[in-house]
Amino acid sequence: MEISKIEMHEVLPAVFAARGADGSEIWCRDVVLERGKRYLVSAHSGTGKSSLCSYLYGYRNDYAGQIVFGGTDISTFGVMQWCELRCRHIAYLPQEMRLFPELTAMENVELKNRLTGYRSRDEIGKMFDCLGIGEKAEEQVARLSIGQQQRVAIIRALCQPFDFILLDEPVSHLDEANNRLAATLVAEEALRQGAGIIATSVGNDVMLTIDKEYKL
Repeated sequence: MEISKIEMHEVLPAVFAARGADGSEIWCRDVVLERGKRYLVSAHSGTGKSSLCSYLYGYRNDYAGQIVFGGTDISTFGVMQWCELRCRHIAYLPQEMRLFPELTAMENVELKNRLTGYRSRDEIGKMFDCLGIGEKAEEQVARLSIGQQQRVAIIRALCQPFDFILLDEPVSHLDEANNRLAATLVAEEALRQGAGIIATSVGNDVMLTIDKEYKL
């Protein structure tokens, strides 16, 4: 199914139950995120940015309220539905990146691409070059800097079709120049696919034009 919008109704992480929304523009609110638009969720550490992404990706369900994709509550989805969603409809860049350190940068990306069959090897190589790590493609990830690893994880996230891409502090380890290159690459791919962008931030990154910012 195509996800034209994501709806959140009175969602609140279980761990925040005692304190409530506490001024958040996301928690305990009715929020609608539309395909094709760019959203920035900004907050201090510890306010639930990674939790939000995990809920939207189906990794966790320890929340009150309701999250709806295309009119269907995601709590009803089974394993096969989530596999399809994660392969074809929702891309995700987790804050901790989740790369395999013993594999090369290219091997990490190709693991994802073999599941989706979305990119050619040449297209992947061009993304490596675009982000300034073309010469690191065959390097073991454990030997790369954190900033280089983050760029590998961004490329991996773009190796699939998606209606929305979730980016949890996507450029936290990049300098301003590489930050802008990464943001541009993601924005161009989202525009090409007509997809929405949902990015979290602690305020230390460069974002291109956004449609709406939420304070978490």
